[in-house]
Amino acid sequence: MPELPEVEALADYLRRRAVGRRVDRLEIAAISALKTYDPAITAAAGQQVTDARRLGKFLNLVLDADLHLVIHLARAGWLQFREDFPSRGPLRPGKGPVALRVRLDDGSGFDLTEAGTQKSLAIYLVTDPAVVPGVARLGPDALAVDPATFAERLRGRRGQVKGILTDQTVLAGVGNAYSDEILHTARLSPFALTSRLTDDQLAALHTATRDVLSEAVSRSVGQRAAELKGEKRSGLRVHARTGLPCPVCGDTVREVSFADSSLQYCPACQTGGKPLADRRLSRLIR
Repeated sequence: MPELPEVEALADYLRRRAVGRRVDRLEIAAISALKTYDPAITAAAGQQVTDARRLGKFLNLVLDADLHLVIHLARAGWLQFREDFPSRGPLRPGKGPVALRVRLDDGSGFDLTEAGTQKSLAIYLVTDPAVVPGVARLGPDALAVDPATFAERLRGRRGQVKGILTDQTVLAGVGNAYSDEILHTARLSPFALTSRLTDDQLAALHTATRDVLSEAVSRSVGQRAAELKGEKRSGLRVHARTGLPCPVCGDTVREVSFADSSLQYCPACQTGGKPLADRRLSRLIR
């Protein structure tokens, strides 16, 4: 799932490639992905792209006439920029992975694609991003939040720290991959309870959040959209590295699996050397 660093990089890429161009037209291929009907999708035609911004894990393409094309890439969505399209023929609804095509006035543009069968990519054309339900619920941005607010937000929601970090109403922008990386850097178990975190642990967690995300943004911004997924994988230390040595201590990276996701961690760095039990089978080690 694209998280804060990748969405920030995509916004930067669109600022460099699309700002100043006018929209020729928007073409919807996945009708279920379009979540709004007023303004009509045709209202974007002829409008100039004035900015591209990130709102948590949402991408916001700003157009003239107070229009915003707000996109949530969900788990398997992505953006593919094209210098030109092979045909000006309309997209065929329901055919292939393309959900939306944005054609610009110089012949370039981009496709929003979604792999797999579980389609959850969401597209909104609105006059105010705050009317998008997911945007309206966002907590403070994980990259910009100050230490006091960070501690207050985490202590205000009881639960396991892994789940709290990825709750977009608590902090905006962190998902499954970077929460694993942040917790590894902070040397915290993913199942530590927020109510039991000390002031020092919260301070370390805030620093880790800022450092991990800032480093990932620095690596990603300036890359081509097609290179971002590889860049993300190359910078991960524990996430998606089950069975490999931890680059910090050399211990084996372990995994805990859930119904539709998994987390990775280093026992030596995070849990006092003890492997975490599968939450479905036995009591968790905290």
